[in-house]
Amino acid sequence: MSMTASDENTTNPLADPLEIAQQWHANGRSVAIATVVETWGSAPRQVGSHLVIDGEGNFEGSVSGGCVEGAVVFEAVEAIETGKPKMLEFGVADETAWEVGLSCGGRIRVYVEPVTV
Repeated sequence: MSMTASDENTTNPLADPLEIAQQWHANGRSVAIATVVETWGSAPRQVGSHLVIDGEGNFEGSVSGGCVEGAVVFEAVEAIETGKPKMLEFGVADETAWEVGLSCGGRIRVYVEPVTV
C-alpha cells in the first residue's frame, strides 16, 4: 500500500472528492469514501469533509491530517478488501494531541464505506 496522495485521473486539484471517487470507480479502481460524521471540540475538518481512497492506498481530499489521516487510509483499504463499512473514532487528550495529528485536542468520528455500485 503506497498511502500517497494521487493526482492520477484528477484534472482539477480542487475537485470534489466525491467526483474523484466517481471518476476512479468508473475507471475500474476499487474505491472507499471516508466522511467526517461528527466532531467534538476543535477539529481540523468540519462534518461532511471527505477523503476518497483507492485499493492501492492513493487518496484525495482530507478528513483530518496527520496520523489520523494515515489510519483512515489504512482502514479504508481494509474496508475495500472486506466490502464492509466501518465507523472510526479518534480522540486525544491535549498532551498527546500533536503525536496523533489532532493538534486541536478534539475528537472526530469518520464513517468509511467501500463504493460497491
